[in-house]
Amino acid sequence: MSTFYFVFHPLYFNISHKKLKNYFKNSIDNRKKIYYILITVMIPIIVFENRKEEPLAVLKYSRQRESIKNYLSKTTEHPTADTVYIHVKKEFPNISLGTVYRNLNLLTDLGEIIKIPSPDGGDRFDGNVKPHNHFFCTCCGKIYDLDMDVNSVEQINNSVSDSFDGIIESSTTIFMGKCGNCIRESQKISECV
Repeated sequence: MSTFYFVFHPLYFNISHKKLKNYFKNSIDNRKKIYYILITVMIPIIVFENRKEEPLAVLKYSRQRESIKNYLSKTTEHPTADTVYIHVKKEFPNISLGTVYRNLNLLTDLGEIIKIPSPDGGDRFDGNVKPHNHFFCTCCGKIYDLDMDVNSVEQINNSVSDSFDGIIESSTTIFMGKCGNCIRESQKISECV
């Protein structure tokens, strides 16, 4: 729903004696005079209210955006934007990397995907928007979902909010270490040597 506000703004016009004479066709003395005419103009200002039950704007459907969203919902790899681009380019050969970035940012802003800032510098994307945490392998660079009890995540949020003057709406924790595959690979290499 939109709210309309009206602001009354004065506009000043500089009108010379000759112009006034032409407008009013009156005999005004011959001295050059300048008259200021004050005209009040009503300027509408439209304010869009952002409520959760009403969208701010209607978003046009995009097959490319839908393809990006479907790919992220089906994978557990937490791909970078470049990886998403390579995958979606198979279906849409003319898509640009900029389009993929814009759609990923839009989907993140809409809450349909999650952007994960990874310690290696690049952002990763996750189609699973349910509250969960992640594990980053410092050896291979993969990111894994951690299935933790949601109550424990809520307990962390509540304990932090007790010592913080504000409202905590969500949190993200990234655990770091070596994944099981990297540990097994390093053990195989040490056994062979």
